[in-house]
Amino acid sequence: MNEIITKLIRRFHTNDPFEIARGLGIHIRFLELGEGTRGLYYKKLRRRFIVINEQLDDNWRRFVCAHELAHDRLHPGLSRFWLDEQSFYNVGKYERQANKFAVRLLMAGSPPVKGETIEKLLKRNGIPEEMQSFFY
Repeated sequence: MNEIITKLIRRFHTNDPFEIARGLGIHIRFLELGEGTRGLYYKKLRRRFIVINEQLDDNWRRFVCAHELAHDRLHPGLSRFWLDEQSFYNVGKYERQANKFAVRLLMAGSPPVKGETIEKLLKRNGIPEEMQSFFY
């Protein structure tokens, strides 16, 4: 995972998930997805899409984009809906991996300052407080 993140940052000279996704040819859309869905990733006719709930604030939009980018990089060919209906895989595992990837990508190049708490470090990097458990 760390190697993939490092290669993406080197290639695109940024850790901005929107710029990386665009550079990879992934189309980004903002739509009303309802209260329970923050975002999704899918492929259709060889085109890749990240769809982000338009009701989210900027920090959540950025995090969701990084999370969905993780699915593109870490779980190619897998569809959450297919997994839910057609297999016995633990879908939670893939979501946890995507959250960890997102935290690491968004924090890349921003080490903690002496005496800085994890909460402040995450806040400084625009990572939602709820994602603190994926820092480790």
